[in-house]
Amino acid sequence: MAVFPFHTLEDLKDGINVLVIVSVLLVGYITYKHMLRRREYEADMIYAAQHGCQPMEAIYPTKWPLGLDVLKAQYINASNKRLFAFQQPHIEELGSNWTMSLLGSTGYTTLDPENIETILSSKFEDWGMGSRRNALLPFIGEGIFVQDGPAWKHSREMLRRPFLKAHYQDLKAFNQHVGMLIAKMSSSTAVVDLQPHFYNFTLATTTTLLFGQTAESIADEDQETFANRFDYASWVSSWRIRLQDFYWAWNTKRYRASCQTVKDFAGRFVKRALEETDKEKAEESSNGYEFIRDLYSELKDPVLVRDQLVNVLLAGRDTTACLLSWTFFLLVRHPSTLSRLRQEMQSIVDSQEVTRAHIQKMSYLKCVLNETLRLYPSVPINVRIAQKRTTIPRGGGPDGRSPVLIRKGNGIGYLPYYLHRRKDLYGQDAMEFRPERWENSKLDGIGWGYIPFHAGPRVCLGKDFALMEASCAVVRILQTFPNLRLPPEEKVVPVGQERQNLTIFLASADGCKVLLQ
Repeated sequence: MAVFPFHTLEDLKDGINVLVIVSVLLVGYITYKHMLRRREYEADMIYAAQHGCQPMEAIYPTKWPLGLDVLKAQYINASNKRLFAFQQPHIEELGSNWTMSLLGSTGYTTLDPENIETILSSKFEDWGMGSRRNALLPFIGEGIFVQDGPAWKHSREMLRRPFLKAHYQDLKAFNQHVGMLIAKMSSSTAVVDLQPHFYNFTLATTTTLLFGQTAESIADEDQETFANRFDYASWVSSWRIRLQDFYWAWNTKRYRASCQTVKDFAGRFVKRALEETDKEKAEESSNGYEFIRDLYSELKDPVLVRDQLVNVLLAGRDTTACLLSWTFFLLVRHPSTLSRLRQEMQSIVDSQEVTRAHIQKMSYLKCVLNETLRLYPSVPINVRIAQKRTTIPRGGGPDGRSPVLIRKGNGIGYLPYYLHRRKDLYGQDAMEFRPERWENSKLDGIGWGYIPFHAGPRVCLGKDFALMEASCAVVRILQTFPNLRLPPEEKVVPVGQERQNLTIFLASADGCKVLLQ
């Protein structure tokens, strides 16, 4: 016997009435949303006309629905470690501004300094993190790199104070860590890959700043586990950012476990600092745990303290390690540059104790680091999402010189990697490593065409810390290893054609192999 959901004719009528009401409400809701979108579109067009906006005519070509062919090509070339080399000719053909439809959303890309200044400075409040926030939250938690508005301003003010203290301190702490780095390097007489040494070095300096303890105080096994899971979480997070609103699709058990390892690593230090509550212990450890105590006095929440530490750890460990790796990668492939840098170093530094005064006198070292950061900015790609209806000043119309309307919710990417390779900004040799281009104020007017440490209100708080750390390491290593050179079997390819490993940051996929002796 059939079973019906309605026991009586009256029940059937009631059910039909409910269905009609729901249908009417649903149609009404869809109509209402359509009207809102229509009104918003009309308001956008009026705003665009008032500001002289024209559409961006350069379009990144796609063949598959939702631009899935672009994502596929990016994934394949990123897996082959040649993503930027693959994209370079396409980007040179498109110019400084272009648009693309990806995963159902319209997005924009700019390599235009005027547009970048607008996004990062003059219209700073119009832009936010968008889906990047949710993409990164499992990894780095509620910290400065995923925040906007008042929360970001509060975080920046909190973190600014300890970095200001670091700016004025001498370089003894760096010298101590470089000494340990050199001791580990010296044990090998064969080919040495400097890149893992640099990651361990920057982990040590950053953990000392943040936690009051060096990485050397952590068991080697724990360090290795942390480093491996940190790198994996960073790699997955970079793809979650690319997936935009579909970030949630990449949320595997391994990813979650890696993120938790990173948070547990920082959480142990927070717990240890906060457990020392009596006066005597607090006095004994005040120098070591000062950073943590300062954050806790503001946030009153150990989880929020932990997340802020992970945010700083992410930047402090990877960015400077990448800078050092690329610097030596380039130096051993350009012997004349290495020779000139040695000569400057020998004329200025008269001891193994490198000081801030020494580094400030080394103008060619500054040129070398500037040029390395130009070609290999640690964060080569960045994105902002419009939080309101806004414009960028260039990119529209047939000549690309008119303003462009950016509707609320649309994203725009700016790519320091390609911006720094623009031949109209840096000359026809922009693809080459030539530190001399920074001498004699030749590039003093480059402005927003050079943003290795970001720019505007969100400029990197650790810029001075990173440059002093890298400078100290370069000088001490060249002092200790006067015969440092490229191994004969290592390939030399044009700059930008080497294999690269892209996570959130940009590293050499084949390390930085040298002969020390």
